[in-house]
Amino acid sequence: MGRDKALLELNGICFIESVCRVLSDLFPEVIIVTNNPERYAFLSCRLVPDLYPGKGALAGIHAGLLACKNDRAFVTACDMPFLHAGLIRYLVLCTADVDAIVPRTPDGLQPLHAIYHVRSLPIIEQHLRSGDVSVLKVLAALITLQVPAEELQRFDPDFKSFSNINTPGDFNSIVPARTPR
Repeated sequence: MGRDKALLELNGICFIESVCRVLSDLFPEVIIVTNNPERYAFLSCRLVPDLYPGKGALAGIHAGLLACKNDRAFVTACDMPFLHAGLIRYLVLCTADVDAIVPRTPDGLQPLHAIYHVRSLPIIEQHLRSGDVSVLKVLAALITLQVPAEELQRFDPDFKSFSNINTPGDFNSIVPARTPR
């Protein structure tokens, strides 16, 4: 993207602020994993550092799980501006005794819109230490409940809440067209 995706704005609100608003309405604790806390000082969320900097999303999941006060945590990315509170609530209410609850859309598993149990930390840490930072490989080693697309569509028929913004083209596709003055 060439810049901090979390600070991209949609309708006058940066992505990370939008994510924090949705999650703050659902959970008593919201944690942002960042090695640049000064960028997010304007948010009223708890900021914690990566313990494995440069190891990607898996390191973020690890740091967030270590910092959380509960035995399970909803994990999402900063570049997912269309989170659906009802869908997240539904995932939280899944009572399966598993290490992870992960949506499966037509595009595949969505490990950055999922719930992880703290008991998954040893496997996550083992992967981080070995240099294998694939979240999907970690999920393959965990006891995982995959929530099928049909259940997800009850809340989000177009799977919009799983959209993430990785490129300028992705961003331009969601920004309302501006008319020239």
